[in-house]
Parts: sequence; structure tokens; C-alpha cells
Amino acid sequence: MSSPDLSQMSMLELFRQEAESQTHVLSIGLLELEQNPRSADQLEACMRAAHSLKGAARIIGLAAGVDVAHVMEDCFVLAQRGELLLHRKQIDVLLKGVDLLTRIANPPNNDETWGDHAGKPEITAFIAKLTTAIAEPDDGGSMAEQAAEVIEAVIPETDTRPTGNGTALSDSRESSIRSVRVNAKNLDRLLSLSGESLVESRRLKPFTASILRLKRTQREAGQALDLLHQQLSAQTADEATQAALSEVRTLMMQCQHMVADQLGELETFDRRSVNLSQRLYDEALACRMRPFADGTQGYARMVRDVGHALGKSVRLDIIGNATQIDRDILEKLEAPIGHLLRNAIDHGIESPQLRKAAGKPEQGTITLEARHSAGMLLVNVSDDGAGIDLDQLRATIIQRKLSNADTVAQLSEAELLEFLLLPSFSLRDTVTDISGRGVGLDVVSNMLKQVRGTIRISSTVQQGTRFQLQLPLTLSVIRSLLVTINDEPYAFPLAYVNRTLELRRDQLAMLEGQQHFTFDGRQIGLVSAHQILQKGELRAKDDLVSVVVIGDHEHTYGLAVDAFLGERMLVVQPLDSRLGKIPDVLAGALMEDGDPVLILDVADMVRSVEKLTAAGKLDVVQHGNKNLNDVKRKKVLVVDDSLTVRELERKLLSNCGYQVVVAVDGMDGWNAVRTEHFDLVITDIDMPRMDGIELVSLIRQAPNLQALPVMIVSYKDREEDRQRGLDAGADYYFTKSSFHDESLLQAVTDLIGAA
Repeated sequence: MSSPDLSQMSMLELFRQEAESQTHVLSIGLLELEQNPRSADQLEACMRAAHSLKGAARIIGLAAGVDVAHVMEDCFVLAQRGELLLHRKQIDVLLKGVDLLTRIANPPNNDETWGDHAGKPEITAFIAKLTTAIAEPDDGGSMAEQAAEVIEAVIPETDTRPTGNGTALSDSRESSIRSVRVNAKNLDRLLSLSGESLVESRRLKPFTASILRLKRTQREAGQALDLLHQQLSAQTADEATQAALSEVRTLMMQCQHMVADQLGELETFDRRSVNLSQRLYDEALACRMRPFADGTQGYARMVRDVGHALGKSVRLDIIGNATQIDRDILEKLEAPIGHLLRNAIDHGIESPQLRKAAGKPEQGTITLEARHSAGMLLVNVSDDGAGIDLDQLRATIIQRKLSNADTVAQLSEAELLEFLLLPSFSLRDTVTDISGRGVGLDVVSNMLKQVRGTIRISSTVQQGTRFQLQLPLTLSVIRSLLVTINDEPYAFPLAYVNRTLELRRDQLAMLEGQQHFTFDGRQIGLVSAHQILQKGELRAKDDLVSVVVIGDHEHTYGLAVDAFLGERMLVVQPLDSRLGKIPDVLAGALMEDGDPVLILDVADMVRSVEKLTAAGKLDVVQHGNKNLNDVKRKKVLVVDDSLTVRELERKLLSNCGYQVVVAVDGMDGWNAVRTEHFDLVITDIDMPRMDGIELVSLIRQAPNLQALPVMIVSYKDREEDRQRGLDAGADYYFTKSSFHDESLLQAVTDLIGAA
């Protein structure tokens, strides 16, 4: 649902929207003026922004806003006339004025009268300071002399970006674009429904294939009819037979033409349906996407202020502002990018004196870049600073007892740099207000794990350091590895899968009571995914075990599964919040045929493995024909037209080790028992096409099926219904409203034994 239009908003809300837009213009303009104080375009833009804010504040009676914007406007007018050249001293004060205007528009503790009082100490102090800065147009001294003053406003890591929910419009052309605000939950539901629509549209493919098979069958029937016609003609059949045969041939030809026409129309509809559903999904997905610029508005200001606080001159270059990013990922990127930028200023960029001595420009440069590559989002944060001292890094690793000297000496550069991501790891011996606690890169690493992303660090001495974040384009679609576990499909997010392997028996070894295999020169524990999910037992085939390698560093494990089904792009369907957190499950999805599949929570599975290992409860993965393939599971047919009941009984029996086949009605069940061998049939009574009583009667009348145990599970609980089922030949009669899992399983065990 869209939010109220402008005509429904209060005057204060309108002012807040305008303040959000105009303060963004002021921030960008002031940072540009610091580099080029005589830029006429930026001076004009800043003057107009201040003038607009002054007029808007006057209309709604915000005296504080009027006074602050008025003195800022005067400053820009003087600069336009050439009577004032804006240096860093004036820029510092003007930027504080931007912060003050943001506070007036969004007052502390929602005090809507805060901006009414122009005499507040903050307002008076700002006006006095800006007046002094205008009267003394020198640059105000060295960076070191001003660092103490600047650092007070920088260190708390407050977000200086606008606090409104909308996107700031920086020019008049963008202001003409019509936009509405949409509730995020409604947008997520729209995307979910469009994803389901895309899945449903693809279900026509198998139906089209069945019609094509029907066409081929008709053609074969026509050929047989032609052969029959030739044989009867040779035997001089009577005229009536010939006429009837000709009429059948004519009807057959008409049917073939009709099927061909309908098949063509169906294929056309299929293409249009898939195309329309894909376009709908793409548009819904695009609604979640936002330009990278929406998340970068405050970074240039933050880099400038932190740099000045540390006595450094730093410029931020942003590349790829138009790159489209999923809104959820963009929000999650805010804190990590902020940490990386502060890290680059504090650890990477040298002081102006050191840079000059090294032959570099006194002003350091940090580049923030966002782009799409190979279906992924790449975000790079790089600087032209001193780089990372690997010798110091090795010494710190040894000093903190994270590894011994011999091991550290053998580590590659990439392996050494990964230590920077560990919690509480820092190359600084002392803690400052900006760094030294080892928190920043740990925050980055944790965020990447949440969104299934990765980070790569590279550094060159005296040339700089680069952090490259690789993330999915969106969190609503996920590339997955499909596997089967206990004959059911499950999905592993591909970003969390290190490798897939097929292991032979001779590749497994027992170490300290646990199975291991060699992976990248290390011994990795082997665990059955069936045990983690409590889903039956692993059943190896062809003397091979399919293994999914997950985890990282010392927490790497191999999960044994039944088989690999390949990679899929899945539309993520969040589980109902009323279910709470389901162990080892992340979300759900729909496959192309419409069947549901669970997406596994790999991090949760790693924790589950560690708990089982600590408790000494890990099962040995049975391997080979002797232990597995020769074990024949008992086979049960479940016949019920209710999907819920059918799935309940199937999962209950499957979890106990039985092989379960399902049928959707009595006719489907009758066809199944005539073509396959079953140890037990469980059937409902009320079903379309053929009810359960008739199915039981047919089973008892068939000579080869008379000994087949049959159980009825029905909603009918009257005594005459029960007697009718038993008279038909059922061995057990349960009512759905009263039976429990244990009683049903006990009855199955009584009839055919354990699985």
C-alpha cells in the first residue's frame, strides 16, 4: 500500500521531505567547494538550497531554521560576489550548519517545538561561529590545531546522512519523477507471488509434452488403422464394413488435426505465459533494487571529517553510483563500508608529510566502487596508502598465539590477510577512538556471512590496499545446489558450498572414532546429513558416497547425501513467522514443477555437527553394498485425495525407514498395486473416481493380491462405517480424528514388521 500523497501530509512532514533533499544538496556542494572554492555551479546550488530552506522554515514558523538557513545563504552570496573565498574553516562551520538543519527538521526525542526557538544555545553558537568565520576569511591554521575540535563530531560514528525514508533528489530534473512509497512487506509479498507465478507458468511444459505423446500415439493408431484397411480391402470386405472403416479413418484424421491445432495453441500460450510471468517477476524484483547512490550519501562527508580529525587530507571517489542493488543488501552494506572507509583512513592513508616524502600527493585517495560482474555484485574499497606490513602481521599473529612461528612462515599472503577478519584482531597496540579494538573487519565478515557473500583482501606495500566484497545481486533469488536426502529434495545455498565430491570406500578412514577424508591436504570429518536432519539413513549406491563440503577453516565438514540433482535458481519463500526458527532450515522455495523444497541453513548445520561431535553421538556413515544396498526396505502405498493427510502419513512412515509411494485416489491406487509390489496399502474411503471400499474389494478379489495387508484411515467413525470397511477385507480401520502417530506405526509394525 502506498503512503498518503502530498496533499495528505502535514506542513512539518513536507518540510522534513524538503530538508532531506536540500541538506543533501548542501553536503555535496560543500565537499565540492572544499576542492574548488570558486565553482560557480556549486555556489549557486548551495545558495538556492539555503534560500529554499529559509523560505520553507518561515512558512511553518520554525524560527531556528530561518535563522540558520539565512546566515548560510548570506555566506554563499558573499562567495558568489567574490567577497569571500571558502576555505576549510568556513566549510567546517557550514557543514555543522547542515547537521543543525537536519536536527531542526528531525528534532531530538520528536520534540516538534525544538526548531521554534531561535535563541537555543546551539543556534546562537552556530550563528556566532559562522559570522566569525566570514569575518576572518583565512584558512584557520594547520590540521593538527583543528583536529581536537573536529574529532568530537566524528568519533561517535553517528550517521550524518538524512534520516528520512525517501531518496534525496539532487536536481530539478529528478524532482519531476513521480514516485510513491510502498510498504516493504507488501513489496516482498508481491515479489513472492510473482515468483510463484513464474513457477506455475512453467508447469505447462510437462502438460505440453503429454499432449505431444498423445499426438504420437494417435499417429501410430492411424498407421495401424491404415494397415487394417488394406488387409480388409484385400479380403474384399462388405460395403458396410468398408464404409465404417472409412468413417473411422476420417474421424481419426480429424482428431489428429485437432490435437495438432490445440498443441500449437498450447505452445503459444505456454511461451506467452512464461514470458509474461518472467517480465512480472523482473519488474517486481526491480522494485526492490535501488541505486548504489542511495547508500553513499554520507560517506564523502564522513571520510573528510575523519581525515581531518586524524590530521590527514583524504578524498573519496565513488564509482558506480547508478549500480542497482537489492535494498536489503544496500542497508546491510552501510556499517561494513563505513568500517572499511575508517579503516582505510586510519591504517592505510599516511600523513601528508610521509606521503610527500614518498613522492605521493599530500591528499590521499580512497575509491569506493560498485559494479555487477558474472551475476554477482562487487563492491571494492581501495586506497593509495602504505599497504599492509606482512612482517608486522606475522609478528602479531604469533604474539596473539593464533598460530606458531613455523606455520605462519609457510602461510601465503592471502592466508595471512584472512587473520585480519578474526574477532578482536588488530595491528594496533593501543586503542583509540577510531581503531584498535579489532571490531571493524569482524563486522564486515559477519555481514557477508549473513548475505552469503565473500571478501578478498589484497595489498601492495606503498601502493595501497583493496577490500573486494562479492555479494549476490538480490536476497530474493538464490543459486542453490539441489540434493536428495532420504528421497526428498533439499537445497544448499551455493555460496556456502565449498565443493561436491564422490568418495569411494578406500577414501574414508577412521580417526578417533570418527570418519574422515582428505580434502585440500587436510583431514575433514564425514557426517551423514540424514542424522543432522533426522531423516532416515544414508543409502549409498554404486560403492560411492555423495558429499557436500561446507564450513570454513577448522570448522569444515563433509555432509553425506543420497544424490546430487544439480544447480537451480530458487525464489526464496520465507517461512511463516509463527513457526519460529526451524533447526537447520533457512527458508523455503518452489521448484519449477511446483514442488516445495527447503533451503538449508548451513551455519546452523555446522553448529549441529559440532554439538553431535562434542557429545560423541556422530553415527558412522555406512558405506558399500554389504551394509546398505542389500537391505530391502518395506514398501507402503498411501492412497488419499487429501494432500495434507497424504504428506503426513508419507513423512511419518518415511522417517521410520519405510519406502512410501502415494496415490491421489482409488483409481490411481488400483493402478499402482497392479503394477508394483507393496507390503502394505493404507487408504482413505471417500475419494473421487474410486472410493476406498471399492479399492479394498478389488484387492481382495485379485488372486495375486489377496494376501496384501490393507489399512483404512478415514474421517468416518460410525460403527457401521467401520464394519463396512472390515467386511470389504481391511485388516485395520482407523479414524483420522483419533489416531496418533504411535498407534498408526504400531499397527503398521503389527501387519508387516519394522522397516
